[in-house]
Amino acid sequence: MESLIEQLSDSVASARTLEDLTRPMLEMLGAVTGLESTYLTTIDLDKGQQHILFSRNVRQLSIPEGLTVPWADTLCKRAMEEGRTYTGDVASCWGDSDAAKELGIQTYVSTPVKTEGGDLFGTLCAASSTQQPLAPHAEPVLQLFARLIGQQVERELLYRKLEKAHAEVVTLASTDALTGLPNRRTLVDGLRRLMAQAERDGTSVLVGFIDMDGFKKINDTHGHDIGDEFLVAMTARMLASLRAGDMLARNGGDEFVVIGAGPAFDQAPNAAARSLAERLGESTVGELRLQGATLDYRGASVGVVAIDPRTTSAAQALRLADEAMYSVKRGRRAVANHRETASA
Repeated sequence: MESLIEQLSDSVASARTLEDLTRPMLEMLGAVTGLESTYLTTIDLDKGQQHILFSRNVRQLSIPEGLTVPWADTLCKRAMEEGRTYTGDVASCWGDSDAAKELGIQTYVSTPVKTEGGDLFGTLCAASSTQQPLAPHAEPVLQLFARLIGQQVERELLYRKLEKAHAEVVTLASTDALTGLPNRRTLVDGLRRLMAQAERDGTSVLVGFIDMDGFKKINDTHGHDIGDEFLVAMTARMLASLRAGDMLARNGGDEFVVIGAGPAFDQAPNAAARSLAERLGESTVGELRLQGATLDYRGASVGVVAIDPRTTSAAQALRLADEAMYSVKRGRRAVANHRETASA
């Protein structure tokens, strides 16, 4: 017994995963019970299935890992319902179990494995193909192992919850809540990485600013809910016009920024910038059927520049793109003013 306690202490201290903890326990459980197979199962009550997660087999009986059987047919279900831990004669006790017949189980002992919150995880079991009495200390050892496994399951569930929560926090910190696009901080980080790669490759970087002209009027006329819906719809349209490697980000308010890899300097990067600007601009023009209104939108002001990463910083690239966008906006205003004057 002292040797078992020493083995158990070492296993618990060194185990980092459920498998690390369980496999030595299955070996120790086999030594204590004298039975051929020891195994840990999981139970999915919604699907009505029991799954052999880990097993250890010696001599004749073999309980294969990965085996999934109907929960209603299992010895574990019968044992739990009857409050019975052990039987040395499965055939006479639970002869209606097809799984037990197929596997050739005659001696069987098990206990539920539950989390500290009381949720059923599975069962810890031992079995043999011959009739054998229950060994001394087998039941308390079985129950102790089941408690330790349940605690490890609880720890791993908690760790996964913490990982998920951390991922959600990271996502919230890096994305715009309304559109789901990268926010400005993520954009700047992405632009710096893109420029560093372009400098190594000897290529340009395309940086563009998009301003939703007339957005204030939409908000004032239809309300902020329609304004938000408009921005979400425009996000979808613009994303559809971009290449797979381009990044569209929300800079704030009604401003968006796009970045993407450009061609080499001997392959007309300025023409690539104009092409991107045209695609983005065209994607924003047209009728928008929103839930609360239908808008005939004349398009956003888009300015795109091709940047040389060897001579331009990320901050300078964004400023140049912003200036290009405002140049387009001034030109559109001039055309609109001219049309109004002519019509008057």
